[in-house]
Amino acid sequence: MTSSNPNNLTYHPSPLTHPARSLLCSQKGLTIWLTGLSASGKSTIATALETALLSPPHKMHAYRLDGDNIRFGLNSDLGFSPQDRTENIRRIAEVAALFADSCSVAITSFISPYRQDRELARQLHREKGLPFVEVWIDLPLEEAERRDPKGLYKKARSGEIKEFTGVSAPYESPEGAEVRVRSGEVGVKEAVIKILGYLEGEGLLVKGEEQEGGFLVER
Repeated sequence: MTSSNPNNLTYHPSPLTHPARSLLCSQKGLTIWLTGLSASGKSTIATALETALLSPPHKMHAYRLDGDNIRFGLNSDLGFSPQDRTENIRRIAEVAALFADSCSVAITSFISPYRQDRELARQLHREKGLPFVEVWIDLPLEEAERRDPKGLYKKARSGEIKEFTGVSAPYESPEGAEVRVRSGEVGVKEAVIKILGYLEGEGLLVKGEEQEGGFLVER
């Protein structure tokens, strides 16, 4: 694949500022980044969170970006080497930032095992002035292996799957996640309530009409 020459590209900024878009869409855009071991409950919690945000009383635009699903399309060319894992997260961070910039709530559920990659995703949002909320779905490896709904840990232990997080590849636990959900101790409903509580406390569930200021459109 031939790479693009940046000298031949021109970035076209929108005359509509993000604050103005937020007012027009009546909500704030952000990314909620769920990270944790396979079988920790990320996808289940992400699905329930998406439903809660779409439903009354919130009625926000929200969309879930699932780690497995993305590998069927956008990232179907990537494997599970450290380099491919980093590229996997870089791509989804860019996609999530686009959703957040459009004033949607992007909910990502990816193992995203490396701190450096998660920090890259956070920094990308920070540079664009977009909120980024890291949620650690914390489940001990022993419990994740006991659950093993897809039989992946068993395959990894037998050597059938190489470079499997927690078995033959590392998982670097978050050190500064905004929310920590101990999924072995709380149910899905409690996990969603905890995440929503954090968002509300940070003013991230504020509707556009409740925000201060007028329409900020550059001319």
